[in-house]
Amino acid sequence: MEPNAIVDRMLEQDYFSRWLGLEITSVGKGSCTLAYTVRRDMLNGHGQVHGGVLFSASDSAFAFASNSQGRIAVALDVSITFTKAAKEGERLRVTAQEQHLGNKVGVYDIRTENEQGQLVALFKGTVYRTSVSFDDAAEDKS
Repeated sequence: MEPNAIVDRMLEQDYFSRWLGLEITSVGKGSCTLAYTVRRDMLNGHGQVHGGVLFSASDSAFAFASNSQGRIAVALDVSITFTKAAKEGERLRVTAQEQHLGNKVGVYDIRTENEQGQLVALFKGTVYRTSVSFDDAAEDKS
């Protein structure tokens, strides 16, 4: 199954990513880029984008990139570093890129940048790659 078809299938049931307003701009094997605009309901008590929003958007890009290889992958470990505040109305770009792909483990770097290309957050994720393919999972649902 092609990476775009995999992400489309995931998004059908990913109500949270859709609620965040994530727009997929590109998908490839082991990669995903998405974008979103910071809304008022995404702000924390300091008037900046809430760290949970940055984490969630990064986690979604991570999920799409790691599953784009055609096997169901689930998170084992993640971490995030916040480097710059973002305000309401800012457009953020999230890019997930595979750094290592093994038979059972994959490692991904996910960068969130503002419109000026400044780093807002750096997320690192490790996945466990199951032996179940998206094609097999689709057959199980029929």
